[in-house]
Amino acid sequence: MKLLLQRVKNGAVHIAGQPVASIDAGLVVLVGFGKNDTEEMPSSAVWDALLQKMIGLRIFSDEQGKMNLSLKDTGNSLLLVPQFTLYADCRRGRRPSFTSACPPAIASKLFDTFVEHCKAELPDLVQCGVFGADMDVSLTNWGPVTMMLASEDFI
Repeated sequence: MKLLLQRVKNGAVHIAGQPVASIDAGLVVLVGFGKNDTEEMPSSAVWDALLQKMIGLRIFSDEQGKMNLSLKDTGNSLLLVPQFTLYADCRRGRRPSFTSACPPAIASKLFDTFVEHCKAELPDLVQCGVFGADMDVSLTNWGPVTMMLASEDFI
């Protein structure tokens, strides 16, 4: 699993011009699953470590302007967007290969489960995009602060 975290002043997802999800200050997180991610993953320590790291990273400013507060500390929102292209392989040629991405049927279930786990940790603060949809994602990156978390770093 890969999570691309972006601290934002606001974020939104539209599909065919219609609003699907939006947040004010918080994190927009692009969520991708790799071919080695399985349906057993949600019960793993790696899954929990990634989730806890995401909501616990101290990347929001405190009253002294220091990045010292987490998403959980601030009560800011979380917008999750499924993004298989995080597993693009661009090393050869000019057309990316996505053979490292998780098959859609499994990735869809994993994304839905990840959303559920996030909602359990941050009740009423989680919005999400739609798996497999052609989405327009907009955001105002705050800082900018953008960080990548990858499951292989937590094994």
